Amino acid sequence: MSSRDLISEFRQFLDAGQILLEGQVRDRFHHIWKTDEPLRAKAVLLPRNTEEISKILKICNSCDQTVVVHGGLTNLVGGTETNPNDVVISMEKLSAIEEVDESGRSMTVQAGAVLEHIQLAAQEKDLLFPLNFGAKGSAQIGGIISTNAGGLRVLRYGMTRNLILGLEAVLADGTIISSLKKIIKDNSAYDVKQLFIGSEGTLGVITKAILKLNEAPKSRNSAFVALENYPQVLQFLKYLDQNLSGTLSGFELFWNESYRALTSPPSLNKPPLPQDYPFYVLVETLGSHQQNDKQRLQDLLEKALEEGLILDAIPAHTAAELQWFWSVREDLDVIINQCNHDQHFDISLPIPAIGKYVSSIKQALANIAALETCYPFGHVADGNIHFVIGKKNDSQELVDKINEVVYQPLQRLGGSVSAEHGIGLHKKRYLNLSRSPQEIELMKTLKRALDPKGILNRN
Repeated sequence: MSSRDLISEFRQFLDAGQILLEGQVRDRFHHIWKTDEPLRAKAVLLPRNTEEISKILKICNSCDQTVVVHGGLTNLVGGTETNPNDVVISMEKLSAIEEVDESGRSMTVQAGAVLEHIQLAAQEKDLLFPLNFGAKGSAQIGGIISTNAGGLRVLRYGMTRNLILGLEAVLADGTIISSLKKIIKDNSAYDVKQLFIGSEGTLGVITKAILKLNEAPKSRNSAFVALENYPQVLQFLKYLDQNLSGTLSGFELFWNESYRALTSPPSLNKPPLPQDYPFYVLVETLGSHQQNDKQRLQDLLEKALEEGLILDAIPAHTAAELQWFWSVREDLDVIINQCNHDQHFDISLPIPAIGKYVSSIKQALANIAALETCYPFGHVADGNIHFVIGKKNDSQELVDKINEVVYQPLQRLGGSVSAEHGIGLHKKRYLNLSRSPQEIELMKTLKRALDPKGILNRN
């Protein structure tokens, strides 16, 4: 089918404003950090409901037309990159929050709903959707589910997968798979929704979800803590987890160079603690009584100081200070903008191995002449470490060299090349470091069964 015929097919059920062509396509982009790069695509379609997506996919499947799904465009592994022959389905018009079920503690949302809007809708009903990360103002729930995103509270609430009760998705041939149940327990054969969670749009297009909510906490407290070495970080994590009775919700680790960069000009954030300590941890607790929980955390920090478990600590005494502390963690643009060319990593490995691994990686990267900076930080309590690496150029040779340094040790350590961002196009060649040949073949079997023509997200 020619491009003209394809567009004519779409026009039979989509309004003119739902089909973007030529200049309108080039006015868009594939990532929020790449707004200066015009989008390349045959067309961008803006469906308003699941039925329209079903019709789009049915047409595309019949003529072997490749499709790339666009959500909030915050993906860091090339999952939203396109070529001129692709059709893009943008989920921006499917953004409704359809229902907040207060008694059932669930929320029904369309795939284009933005995470921050979901959080606020839950908050209005004195409930909590605990998933949280820096891109919450842009990231859409469909993309979040399709990559099984993690974020800042995995320690307590788990990955996105743990927060999904029901799901609706459309297969490559247009078949609508609806598993929109609000129940937590359902052992009636295969849990079909799990096929789509974390599959990055390769098996179907997620259109709707039922999210699991929690009762909103009555207190939130945080503190910045300084430590001498990585073994001390592990001891402190165990100490807090043992003594906070399940209220520990965040434990973010910064190496000195990362903390220094995040709290120095041009950053607007001043350092909560002096910048000369080797390690820093940002702690969060969510509990039931603000003053009691605050005092409990402060008492634990004072005892840790007395026993030499930590070097220094400062709790947030006000809501403004709490916001200041977390803006240090979330304002990563500060270090990204300091890189001439930036390269990002999102890896996971057993928690005890993190200290030596990061030290060895930093040493190996220092031997690469074109490398300028390396900023490690992460959700250490769930084994997830990020690197933002600054370099002199963005050549493929340099990208590959850095990738080899970071990824190769992970296979021996039983780690993963992707903790929470997915594989996309950028990490595809390294998947074998995290998955066995048998696992990869099973993935291919699933792909062939659900998308035999391979039209969905060319990952």
